[in-house]
Amino acid sequence: MSDRSGQIVATLVDAFSELMTADPAAFRTKFRKMAADPFAFYRGSACLFYADVAQREDPWADERTSRVWIQGDLHAENFGTYMDGDGVLIFDVNDFDEAYVGHFTWDVTRFAASLALLGWRKAISDDDITMLVQRYARAYLDQVRWFVDRADDRSFSLRLGTTDGAVHQVLQLARLRTRVRLLDGITETEGFDRVLREVPGLRRLDDGERATVTEAVERYIETIPAAKRFRGVTYTVKDVAGRSGFGIGSAGLPAYTVLIEGYNQALDNDVVLSVKQGNVAAPSRVVTDPAIAGAFQHHGHRTAVSQRALQAHADAFLGWTDLDGVGFVVGEVSPYEADLDWSELTEPSEIAPVVDYLGRATAKVHCVADSDADHSLVPFQTEDAIMRAVAGRDDEFVAWVVQFAHEYAAQVRADHALFVEAFRGGAIAGVSSSTS
Repeated sequence: MSDRSGQIVATLVDAFSELMTADPAAFRTKFRKMAADPFAFYRGSACLFYADVAQREDPWADERTSRVWIQGDLHAENFGTYMDGDGVLIFDVNDFDEAYVGHFTWDVTRFAASLALLGWRKAISDDDITMLVQRYARAYLDQVRWFVDRADDRSFSLRLGTTDGAVHQVLQLARLRTRVRLLDGITETEGFDRVLREVPGLRRLDDGERATVTEAVERYIETIPAAKRFRGVTYTVKDVAGRSGFGIGSAGLPAYTVLIEGYNQALDNDVVLSVKQGNVAAPSRVVTDPAIAGAFQHHGHRTAVSQRALQAHADAFLGWTDLDGVGFVVGEVSPYEADLDWSELTEPSEIAPVVDYLGRATAKVHCVADSDADHSLVPFQTEDAIMRAVAGRDDEFVAWVVQFAHEYAAQVRADHALFVEAFRGGAIAGVSSSTS
């Protein structure tokens, strides 16, 4: 095994050993999905990205820009829609499981390398990949500068009235979705009420576990900001089940689906909550400041607090709880979520305006927080800090991001081949093969 192959295996085992031991089958599935192509490998190996960038010089990191709220796993497939607290459909970053405090450049470069990998998968030339990364980085800087010049940061959002093209289409598709359709897929009527539908991955609980989860939901209610907390019957638990079989990044993490009464007793207004164990954020493995780690009760708390810091209008149901001392993040399974579909975006000319929007969306999560966000960890205006660090060197910053994108994408392609051979060869103990 080469030194780099050994480093890849050691980094993955160090990051996931406890979860791999608890559920080796889930990690065999995760690793087989990662083996599909370099982009899939990149999505599932954020821990390796941070192990690498922590060793690189970052000329844009200073006392402030090295400790801003970051999404933590920013790649091309982590953008989509949500319905904000004002009832407006928004296109934005949509995954906060790895969110933490770190270098703002980590989000920018992680996305840029993902764009280069996506371009390579679509057989786009290096020159066109350069153009796309340049557009993303310049859109990011332009939007950060916009926030510096505006008093009301939260007035900016990517919505139906401010977008066109593929991003506008995603918002239109989200608009067609309904709560009833979501509920009909996840639940069924039993007598005169809804219960969770028996679907693959659903696990029924015994009375003891059900009581434990129900008590955890009751504690969760207190973590919702008072201004967003509903009254009356909203949080009454109607059904609870365990669940499994979700994305690459969440393999092995225990989770529950909870059906609650919702806005009123009408069956078309029930709400489905996701209660998922918080994972160890990948950036936290290289950020060594104990004050940052000490700010969070557990990883469920960290996920919810980070999301409020990164989203202008966070989910009204967002909160956290614990089960047997382990932290869980809680949020609504929203009917209005639609992901950006890259499959029909094939030409650079089609992708270019999309990456403009993604650059602006990245700037927004860095610079605009929910009104209930905790500002104690980052007690300054991120946009001011970033503009001071770049200080008129836009071209230099863009060139640096482009160089990183090409170099690291090439590294990922080589790493993917090493990972596949290590996995096939049984080098990842406990998960590389199955006789079942």
